[in-house]
Amino acid sequence: MSHERPARPVLGAAAVVIHDGRVLLIRRGHAPDAGAWSIPGGAVDLGESVEAALRREVREETGLDIAVGVFLEIYERVERDADGSVRFHFVVLDYAATVLGGTLSAGDDAAEAAWVVPSDLARYAVADSIRRVIARALQ
Repeated sequence: MSHERPARPVLGAAAVVIHDGRVLLIRRGHAPDAGAWSIPGGAVDLGESVEAALRREVREETGLDIAVGVFLEIYERVERDADGSVRFHFVVLDYAATVLGGTLSAGDDAAEAAWVVPSDLARYAVADSIRRVIARALQ
């Protein structure tokens, strides 16, 4: 389902999954930010709790089952076209998470998935907002 040109903001959830001192990153397979490295997550479906959506999205994108931890922050993203019309509008709830099981394998909207040592984040060119929430989760 495309979230392009929404009638209202799209609610999403994303996870900073930390395991053995490494952070889980995915390379986005679709717009917005196709090809960019980020943390796993996606839209909350109608009737679905935020935590259930987060567990589902992480499982779909990475093959991992998680336990949702503490709430970290709200991230809002609005992307506009040249004429000022809204192309994307997401309100994303970011949570810390830990791995319960599964095998890492990219799927669904993720083109790749990787465990990354925090000191190597610069090699993945993650956005400043992603670096900030990862730092918060590591505190």
